[in-house]
Formats: sequence, C-alpha cells, structure tokens
Amino acid sequence: MERRRVLAGMAAAGLAALMGDRAEAAQEPDYLELGGPRIADELMPRYVRVKPEFEPGSVHVVSGAFLLYYITEPRRAIRYGVAVGRAELVFRGATVVGRKLEWPPWRPTAEMIARTPAYARYADGMPGGPGNPLGARALYLYQNGRDTAIRIHGTTEPQSIGRAVSNGCIRMVNEHVMDLYERVPVGAPVMVY
Repeated sequence: MERRRVLAGMAAAGLAALMGDRAEAAQEPDYLELGGPRIADELMPRYVRVKPEFEPGSVHVVSGAFLLYYITEPRRAIRYGVAVGRAELVFRGATVVGRKLEWPPWRPTAEMIARTPAYARYADGMPGGPGNPLGARALYLYQNGRDTAIRIHGTTEPQSIGRAVSNGCIRMVNEHVMDLYERVPVGAPVMVY
C-alpha cells in the first residue's frame, strides 16, 4: 500500500511539473485524429498546454498517469496514452532516442524469458510485422551511449493502454506511435518519471 502511495505521488509530481498552473481538466480537448482502435477518451492523443520551461522536441513520460507528452513548442504538447511496466519493472530516468525502427524485430531478454518461459521460443528473435509485440514502430532509449533495452513502441494489445503490464517498455497504439515516430528525431531527450 505504501509503495502505491509513493508511486502515485511521483506520478502526480511529474504531471504537475508538466502542467503548470493551469488545470488540464479545464482545457477543451483538442484531439488528433490518428485512427486506430478506440481507447479511453482521456488516453486519446490531444494537444495540451504545458509549462514553458519544457524544451520543444523533448518527450516526457509520466508512468503513473499512463501519459506521454511530446513538446511541440513552448507551452504546447501532444499528449498520448501509454501502457508502462508492471510495478517492479517501471523504468525511470533521463534518456535519448538512440535509434528508431519501422516494424522492428523483437528478441526477449534473458530476464524476460525467466519471468515468462513461453518467450523462450523467441530467444533467437521474431521478425518485425503485424504480429510482433513491438508493433509498427520503436524508439530505442539510450543512456550514456548505451541501449537501455527500454523502448517506446507500438503494440498488438491496444487494450493494455492505460495499464501497468509490460516488461518495462512504454507501449502505444500502433497509429499513435507511428505519429510520434515521425515527429521525434534520433537524439531527442526523453524523460521518464
């Protein structure tokens, strides 16, 4: 129970840091029409106002709120709903986009196979495509020039958006990650709260 309270507090702090003095709830939703499966309204992509100190071109993930913000210009961002890692697997920290792939291949880590033995059949990898769990696009997050094994990627399970279910990665609806992929260059800063 205490861990949940701490995580909820961290998420609220991350959200408050982004939103500033104007309550997001007071904003009229300015949705992006990107297509794809329908998810909860509060998780659909939309433009929102943010504090002016957030750098255009940067990405901010508020894990506890299941939201990703791409800062488009001072005081403005596109907000997308995401799924994040289960409680013990939530990644936090400052990273950069180290590389990007369309229809990326997937290879589970040894730790993932240990947690989910059924993944052993993919130990040599799975080619990219519609059935691949990384979905249509992936942004690979790096720290100090090294791959963190954390990705912002699409999903074959859009119903997972808004939940803590992954092995640590940040999932998006395929159509939403395709939009983000086109906007975010390699080298863009990504902060995960």
